[in-house]
Amino acid sequence: MIAIIDYDAGNIKSVEKALKYLGEDAVITRDREEILSADKVILPGVGAFGNAMYNLKKYGLDEVLREVAERQIPLLGICLGLQLLFERSDETPGVEGLGILKGEILRIPDCPGLKIPHMGWNSLKLQNDGRLFKDLPEEPYVYFVHSYYLKATDESIVKATTEYSTHIHASVEQGNVFACQFHPEKSSDTGLQILKNFVEL
Repeated sequence: MIAIIDYDAGNIKSVEKALKYLGEDAVITRDREEILSADKVILPGVGAFGNAMYNLKKYGLDEVLREVAERQIPLLGICLGLQLLFERSDETPGVEGLGILKGEILRIPDCPGLKIPHMGWNSLKLQNDGRLFKDLPEEPYVYFVHSYYLKATDESIVKATTEYSTHIHASVEQGNVFACQFHPEKSSDTGLQILKNFVEL
């Protein structure tokens, strides 16, 4: 069973739908026991970093997610879910992230001819043998919607990058913790393969 964390941060249904399409049993939940007894956990998210952290704390899910990481339950952060796993974000200075992974979230710099938020398809440059990218071509196309990007402290955890106004750490993997800045559930067959790889870990 896959637990999708419910903390009022949007885009949860499309993740559930993609997992159902893959034939997976998924439940949208904020129940501690249900989350900790799941085979895998997904932290999706669309919206602002500060509001999301407020909601996670309100429901006690910040501690549950740290426990998921400690118990070695595979955990996948998507979009805002990736950002929340790190220490801090330019979007809401002074608000601490979950700190499960080391790094910070920075605003995408303004660049002539490029719109922010970054919305649309970009190719990934794969590196460091990410398990989420098994059986995918070398530069897969995926769908992004974001104004902030990850700069991980440790480059060795970065499994995919992309370029949009700056060099973006687009996907990371450390132990049982995985995260994508892009939306696999909106990235067609490529995204379904990424979710399938996560499910089959």
